Amino acid sequence: MPANHVDAVIIPVSASALEGHVRELAEDIGERHVGRPQSLAAARDYISSQWQTEGHAVEFQEYDALGVPCANLSVALPGIRWPGQVVLMGAHYDTVPRSPGADDNASGVAALLQLSRRLSGCRPSRTIRLVASVNEEPPFFFWEQMGSAIYARAARQRGVDIRAMFSLEMLGCYRDEPRSQQYPPFLGRGRPDRGNFIAFVTNIRSRRLLKYALAAFKVGTDFPVEGTATFGWLPGVSWSDHINFWRQGYPALMITDTAFFRYPHYHSLQDTPEKLDYRRMAAVVEGLARMLIRLADDECL
Repeated sequence: MPANHVDAVIIPVSASALEGHVRELAEDIGERHVGRPQSLAAARDYISSQWQTEGHAVEFQEYDALGVPCANLSVALPGIRWPGQVVLMGAHYDTVPRSPGADDNASGVAALLQLSRRLSGCRPSRTIRLVASVNEEPPFFFWEQMGSAIYARAARQRGVDIRAMFSLEMLGCYRDEPRSQQYPPFLGRGRPDRGNFIAFVTNIRSRRLLKYALAAFKVGTDFPVEGTATFGWLPGVSWSDHINFWRQGYPALMITDTAFFRYPHYHSLQDTPEKLDYRRMAAVVEGLARMLIRLADDECL
């Protein structure tokens, strides 16, 4: 670990805590989108309260979408050497209608909440920022009222120096049976046919970030990981919040269990908490915590 990580206060990533967050969002709150504004607000309040309980100052970026008040939430671990440079990790907290959204994307939000605890003893060289964004799913996906579009556009207008953005998009499904993993066209050759890895996916422009992120992740964990930098128009490659950071010229990539290429309950009523593998999910989040620390301290990023 880098010298500026305070080992005495490390709080390990907890599989049971991850499951608790997923169950709160997917079972107790349920589907959460502008068609159910009370549930969307309940998810926002849950995330905010978790961060506030840990002592974080939560920033709210509020706006209206289809007449519904919405908000992105963020917390920061200030950098001590290059505070104006930012390593950002985000996840969306909304769902599609008629889905409780355990994997998509309570899993990503749960990871954010555990990362804030895991990194609580970290004094990074760069600022690490965690962002829970709203309105990633249709009818907003791809358009300007996505929460991440609002966030990235405002960051560019303010001149924020985001050195890396990571979108956590479904982290809970891992499968060991043969042929449980599918791929977009042209990407499957030579890759595992078992869905037991985490994937780092980006466009060709962000391939340098992919190189650094993969190296930093592999130093911190032996959890299986696959990475690819390819054309953004291939199915699934741009289908999360990282697309809006690409549009603003920021390097960004998606971290994912590959969604419908592995998970049969994608965007369905069956996307429920008992389907997820919290033990392996915890191993991934621990690897991500160590990756963030290394990237925040890496002079070359």
